[in-house]
Amino acid sequence: MGVFVFLPLVLPLTAWPIARLAEQHLHPRTATRLLTGVAAVMAVCSTLCLALVMVVGTAQLPGNPLPDGWSDPEVRAAVPYDEVVGKAAIPALCAVLVACCRTWWRLARVRRRAHRALAGLRDTEVAVLPDGEPYAYALPGGGRRDRVVVTTGLLECLEPAERRALFAHERAHLAARHHRFLLTVRLAAQANPFLRPLRTAVSYTTERWADEDAAQTVGSRRTVARAIGRAALVSRGASAATPPGLAGLAAAGPVPRRVAALLGPAPAVRTWPSLFTTVGVAAWGAATGAVVSAMSSANSAVTMVLILHAATPL
Repeated sequence: MGVFVFLPLVLPLTAWPIARLAEQHLHPRTATRLLTGVAAVMAVCSTLCLALVMVVGTAQLPGNPLPDGWSDPEVRAAVPYDEVVGKAAIPALCAVLVACCRTWWRLARVRRRAHRALAGLRDTEVAVLPDGEPYAYALPGGGRRDRVVVTTGLLECLEPAERRALFAHERAHLAARHHRFLLTVRLAAQANPFLRPLRTAVSYTTERWADEDAAQTVGSRRTVARAIGRAALVSRGASAATPPGLAGLAAAGPVPRRVAALLGPAPAVRTWPSLFTTVGVAAWGAATGAVVSAMSSANSAVTMVLILHAATPL
């Protein structure tokens, strides 16, 4: 197993170039799916290898419930620097599990509170809150109806065409299930801090994806750009009223970049970038990193299982 067990912990660095280039050169839908897939694979692989290293460290603790053979020299020799790394992996893995569980629980609590806040309103696709604070967001149903939540304060600030762009944007979030991509990359970043640039990038590309879908729905990219800009201006100071973790029209900026992208030509729809471009090289580098991470973690897992099986008396 050797040093290969540590590769998945650092291979997320290979995805840093594509995290930035995908925002600029790929269609938002392609960028979102690519970055989320790479982040998910690398997060699972790094967590698996961290768990394998933790086994070696746990086996050395006195009074542990593991078989005595798991602390044999042959088992410890499979992990370099087992005395230090093995024991350090124990609190590291515990921190990862606690962070992921806390993120999941917080998001579930936010959604429950948001649904309770709408309990007194009619069960319609669009819920209009009588609130002077200007904000809007897409609320996944989770077994119930998906809803677009908007306040009267925001609707009063938008023109009719901009309102249509607002509703189209929020419906695009719900139709494409953007909350699943956002949750995946957030958990991945909790599992491995090197994946945080991908979380930031996906937060932006999901908004751009919804922008482009809204532009197709209303038939005017300039109208969507105007709606985004005006919503961002009037929503300043209203962020505390918007439930965190939910996608919204003026959320996950930077807004000026989104407006500039909408005022330019529509992005080309490509399933995969050409290798003979900068973004293509970066994409293939990230994909290669994900594949190598999967192979390293699988090799380490199989090797560890065979070693532990051989070290455990029948």
